[in-house]
Amino acid sequence: MASLQTLSKSFPGWVFFCCCCCLPLLLTSSLPLKGASTAHHACSLRKINFQQPYIRNRTYTLAKTASASDKDTDNRLIGQQLFVNIRENNRCYLMKRVVEFVVKDVLLTEVKNQYPYVEEVAQFLASLASELSSCKFSGKKEHIEKNLEQMKNKMEQLGENGKTKAIGELDLLFDYMENACTDAPKKGGNKKKN
Repeated sequence: MASLQTLSKSFPGWVFFCCCCCLPLLLTSSLPLKGASTAHHACSLRKINFQQPYIRNRTYTLAKTASASDKDTDNRLIGQQLFVNIRENNRCYLMKRVVEFVVKDVLLTEVKNQYPYVEEVAQFLASLASELSSCKFSGKKEHIEKNLEQMKNKMEQLGENGKTKAIGELDLLFDYMENACTDAPKKGGNKKKN
């Protein structure tokens, strides 16, 4: 009986300790909640990123301007071929890698002085890639690397026109990134002809 009285006297102290010390630690813990997928969360963007008319218009205008200079209508750098053998949960990671490549090796090169809005679009795409910095692939990486390498090789083979083609397909990149990285209903197909 004495131990029950001692326990009941210290019970409010334990409740206070748990509420003030333990609960905040549990709430801020980096452990995922049961059933939650941290990989998916890290590999997603808010739909609002893609709903800004200003940057969407800039991106599409830049793509249209470059596309008018593109002499090659047989090849496509950014298209469904990027997703061959890529599981759906790795598509956002793949698009992040494509965006990083396009920003660094296309937009932030000498072409930035040839087209309007290049720097604004590059900053926007770089900010999306930055938001996805913790996005990782799951499973084997070989198909992702192979598809990226094929895109880079095709761009290299096109020579001077390779960068023009990549810029001319920024509207596709924008749409593919939106479809792969947001939880919004996916758009069907692309609008450009091969």
